[in-house]
Amino acid sequence: MHPPALRSAILAALLTAVTGMSHANDFGHPDHYEFDASINAAFRVEAGRFPIRLHFDYPGAGERTAAAWVLESIARDGRVVARSTGMTRLAGRHVIVPAWWNGRDMANRPAPAGYYTLRLRAVPTVAIPNDRGLSIGARVAEAFNDFGDEMVEQKLDVQLGQVAPDRVVRRVALPTAATAPRRTAAATGANGGMISAQSVAATDGLAYTVYYGNLHSQTNHSDGGGAISSCTGSQAPQAGAFGPADAYAMMRTQAKGDFLLASEHNHMYDGSTGTNTAATPASANALFNSGITAASNYNAANANFLAMYGLEWGVISNGGHLNILNPDALANWELNSSGQLIGTVNTPKSNYASLYATMKQRGWVGQFNHPATTGQFLINSVPLAFDANGAEVMALAEVLNTSAFSTNTSQTETSRSTYTGAWNILLERGYKVAPATNQDNHCANWGLSFTNRTGVLLPSGTALNTANFLAAVRARRAFATEDSGGQLVLTGNSRVMGETFANSGALTLVAHYASTNAQTAQRVQFFEGVPGRNGTVTQLYEGSDTYTFTPATGKHFYYALVTQANGLRLWSAPVWVDQGGTGGGTDTQAPTVSASESGTSGSITLSATASDNVGVSKVEFLVDGALKGTDTTSPYSMALDSTTLANGSHTLVAKAYDAAGNVGTSTGVAFSVSNTTSTPTELITNGGFESGATSWTATSGAITSSTTYPAHLGSWKMWLNGYGSTSSEYGYQTISIPSTATTVTLTFWLRIASSETTTTTAYDTLAVQVRDGSNSVLKTLATYSNINKGTSYVQRTF
Repeated sequence: MHPPALRSAILAALLTAVTGMSHANDFGHPDHYEFDASINAAFRVEAGRFPIRLHFDYPGAGERTAAAWVLESIARDGRVVARSTGMTRLAGRHVIVPAWWNGRDMANRPAPAGYYTLRLRAVPTVAIPNDRGLSIGARVAEAFNDFGDEMVEQKLDVQLGQVAPDRVVRRVALPTAATAPRRTAAATGANGGMISAQSVAATDGLAYTVYYGNLHSQTNHSDGGGAISSCTGSQAPQAGAFGPADAYAMMRTQAKGDFLLASEHNHMYDGSTGTNTAATPASANALFNSGITAASNYNAANANFLAMYGLEWGVISNGGHLNILNPDALANWELNSSGQLIGTVNTPKSNYASLYATMKQRGWVGQFNHPATTGQFLINSVPLAFDANGAEVMALAEVLNTSAFSTNTSQTETSRSTYTGAWNILLERGYKVAPATNQDNHCANWGLSFTNRTGVLLPSGTALNTANFLAAVRARRAFATEDSGGQLVLTGNSRVMGETFANSGALTLVAHYASTNAQTAQRVQFFEGVPGRNGTVTQLYEGSDTYTFTPATGKHFYYALVTQANGLRLWSAPVWVDQGGTGGGTDTQAPTVSASESGTSGSITLSATASDNVGVSKVEFLVDGALKGTDTTSPYSMALDSTTLANGSHTLVAKAYDAAGNVGTSTGVAFSVSNTTSTPTELITNGGFESGATSWTATSGAITSSTTYPAHLGSWKMWLNGYGSTSSEYGYQTISIPSTATTVTLTFWLRIASSETTTTTAYDTLAVQVRDGSNSVLKTLATYSNINKGTSYVQRTF
């Protein structure tokens, strides 16, 4: 056997050759170059066995890199009844290995009917010639010994034989955006949609409307938006073919979703996966702000959809990705060559305690993205570490995603990874996070790779806008479903999932399952844990959608898992119960609060009226979901500079707190901002080149109407280089900037075409510069290269 250090060095060397890592002894992969594995299988036996597909992804794999894996069938009592092992070469980005289980144990005896767990464990390794003398089992064992810290574990339950369905009441589904009567709301938030469902009769006493969507996707503002025909993974930053508006349209019109979050990587606004030291804050912030505008514009034009624009913050290796659902500014840690932050809000890399504090201060809401059970979200070297600020701002955790690089457009993707192990750890740490399932789209198939959706419950009659949506997320009224027609709401003594409450005596848990597409429930499981215990979540009960018992004294959380007859699963948000306690004091009554706003320009006033049976401790004011200020004394009010808001419609929500930690939330109040803005003056003449070279000084022939590559608009464009020979070309125009100008914005559309295939080495460069009258360079705004190539024009702003 080879020493682990030797095998690790060989694998690291292979990765260095493929990904360009600077330290071969460091497994700090570039984002999306991590090893991953997933398992897909039929829920029931087909033709005498369970067909199984093992999916392995390792974009950083070299020609000798392999996956070592163990596949086991585990009975409900924990016994391993069947096992197989294998070594699979990872020559491509995505490798699928067919497997099967015939329903027999290791002695070839038929296993009893019931539910079994298929468990896949896999690690990356490297094939060494001397390994040929070892058995597969020995090679797999050696790989797990060497690379156990990179192990991926996936589980999937299957049904063997005839198993009677659990006792489940057939329920009428809650109204959805597609079924609920609607009227157009009078006003919306700046980043909000305009649905308002009319009041409808409550189903099971649950007066909510269900909205389905995806809270994790990328466009060409970072490394997404790749055309399906050519997409094989992450795109070069800002080089994808499609942007946020395309994503919203696809999710709404083709995938029939109700909301979509474009969650762009926060460190790619410089156009680089690393750090582009030539990038400017103005350019990065302009791109970010254009995304906010794209969402707002789409909402204004589509009254039955919520377009959201956010950030996916962090890196995976030695970090962890999380989404910020409602950022009002670009958060980054990268500095350019002048020491300027390439963004607005400084958030040190991989410093989660600092990030959580910033999120709390700014009113940002978060989601843990594809969390791993080890090595991520570290605080003081503890993975998934609890943080008091984090517990306030982190509201969701992904429990299942489809492949981030799926090109499936028929909603039949079989590569789906689960993260329930990490979710359970987060719950045991003390986080109150509801489950989410998303698609992490990098190719242009937003909502189309599979039928999985995150479901969010808004009170019926409440407008679907950003403020109300975020209020529902903050309340943890969300569930995760693999079936876009499935619904699952957990209640505990009629308290709705997401709530924290004190209880004495018996507790009745009810899993309110329903389907809008005629599916039925096969299995219902209730799980329990203890927040802050840092222990293990265990199954409490299964067999019925209702369970009554008396919990042990102390704090608990409970959630439900429903498996449909077709094998697709739904996870509820938990309820948090303080048995025999006071839920934070004898007071369990939330304050009542209403909000109002006065003024339309300049300094405006946000006001609230709040009362409580014991006393109000503070009132928070949130505009479009972002915290703007706090007042601790009555009358509750604050002044806000309205120029920090875009002209147009906004939504104010007030939140009142009492000393026991109860929170009351006001109804959203619509208001408008209208500040006088000066009309920009265009200084560039013939900016579209439709008058040929008029007003421009350029290399002969650079300004052309050639049809080899179409212009962005019209027939003319400036074409610089690209002739297969070494040369330098240029184009510029001299303008005079008035002394009264306070800001100058340069905007242009750029397409970079290249036959180079490398994604790491720049061979040809294009510099965008500002020069003075003596032709001296005042500033290089950006430098582009073949790494930034794409198939469409991308707008650049400085």
